Amino acid sequence: MRTGRPLLAAAALAVATTGAAYAFGPDAQVTKPTALKRAPGATTTTTSETTAASRTTSCTTDVRYPKRQLRGVWIATVKNIDWPSRTGLSAAKQQAEYVRILDNAVKRRLNAVFVQVRPASDALYKSSLEPWSKFLTGTAGKDPGWDPLPFLVAEAHKRGLEFHAWFNPYRASYDGDVSKLPADHPARVHPDWIVKHEGLVYYNPGLPAVRDHVTSVITDVVKRYDVDGVHFDDYFYPYPGGSAQFADGAAFRKYGKGEKLADWRRSNVDKLIAQVDEAVHGTKQHVKFGISPFGIWRNKAQDPTGSATAGMSAYDSIYADARHWIRKGTVDYVAPQLYWPSGFKAADYDVLMPWWAKEVKGTDVHLYIGQALYRVGSTDTPAWTRPGELPSHLTKNRKHKQVKGDVYFNAKQLLTNPLGVLDLIIKDHYSHPALLPLMKDRGGQAPAQPADVKIQGTALSWKGSPGAASYAVYQIPSGKVGECATADARNLVAVVPAAGGDRQSFPASGGGAYLVSALDRLHNESAPAKAAP
Repeated sequence: MRTGRPLLAAAALAVATTGAAYAFGPDAQVTKPTALKRAPGATTTTTSETTAASRTTSCTTDVRYPKRQLRGVWIATVKNIDWPSRTGLSAAKQQAEYVRILDNAVKRRLNAVFVQVRPASDALYKSSLEPWSKFLTGTAGKDPGWDPLPFLVAEAHKRGLEFHAWFNPYRASYDGDVSKLPADHPARVHPDWIVKHEGLVYYNPGLPAVRDHVTSVITDVVKRYDVDGVHFDDYFYPYPGGSAQFADGAAFRKYGKGEKLADWRRSNVDKLIAQVDEAVHGTKQHVKFGISPFGIWRNKAQDPTGSATAGMSAYDSIYADARHWIRKGTVDYVAPQLYWPSGFKAADYDVLMPWWAKEVKGTDVHLYIGQALYRVGSTDTPAWTRPGELPSHLTKNRKHKQVKGDVYFNAKQLLTNPLGVLDLIIKDHYSHPALLPLMKDRGGQAPAQPADVKIQGTALSWKGSPGAASYAVYQIPSGKVGECATADARNLVAVVPAAGGDRQSFPASGGGAYLVSALDRLHNESAPAKAAP
């Protein structure tokens, strides 16, 4: 995502250089389920759920209604891009702004948020390792009077949204004058860790102490807060800017061990990724770790196995080797930022999306596509003036089963809905909710099947299942429940976060039969239970 410089200018530069159901928002209406029938683009697949009560069946599914699909949005805090809207707001106003973003995410039938909690070696949470972020109060190190992160996580979970804590690993400060940082800032305590480069301050990726510090910061958050994921963006070594060289020569001489400089820099990043991966999963197995790399790994001009593109190579320019992370399995997912339209010569979406799908094929690494919601309506590229451009990306994704969802940059556009594009996406792609894609390495276990499921008037209720984080509600209009009724999302009407108390409930409108299944936090699903009248 473009969080360190003007958004559109950065995108151009990168190419030119080489308690309520989340299905329904505050004013959304229940979508009537579609009858189960074969449709254009339907496929026959084998479905199974991780529960002893389930069985494998061969069912006809429709790619237009995926049962499992990640639908996320980035919430940027750096420079107050998304949240909070400006510094110095009261805790109540900060909370209200955040809730408004989440409610709009729910309204758009999203199921995950990626919230920036460490923009530049600072913290939007109470930390003993790094100072409070200036993007809360306007002053680095100043206590805002509350710890936002428990609230941020709890409000997301309350709405059925998975919460990924987003960290920038190497950015130490937006202010080149280190003396302006709080006295306990790591960049001041350890001046040997930093490299000043083109007005910013970076931690030197070549130093083992830097890798250890970054890993400690992330491990601390995973231990103390109930996050679902840890997320890195596309910033590793600095993006190309002016003519200045990144001054890491001393570290290279000490640790390079005869390697070429570029290979050593890539190795430094790879070591950090592997170290964080091990630390996150060693702390809590269920927490996911993923990265949203720049959209071009390498061009064919640099590597015959690269993409047929002509933009900046992340491998060569910022020393980020996403192929290595995928092949080594040191990430659970990648979300490459494909912020260009179809037909864009230097970086064609229709070229890049299939290239990434091929890269993850045969691996356990999930692929989500980073989508440029922020560019919709901009006039720098004619394609973005067309409301159908972004939705067409999602249609094309259906042809590649490796694509398991999309993440949108950025949250501000959830509120503005440029060109009505989100309405189009809901109509053609998110007409039904979706469960999260399953990651087998993250474990989990389906809870017990819901008990005592019944309908009384217009109220559907059931006895809660131990260990359930939420429940999937299916409505079959015909009333005829077959073994394939839950194979895709055509009958899925809601994912209801678990509430306190012995019984759970959902407002049942319309006729037909209802099924309810229990989900753990990773969305391992129990067998469904049919509601009795």
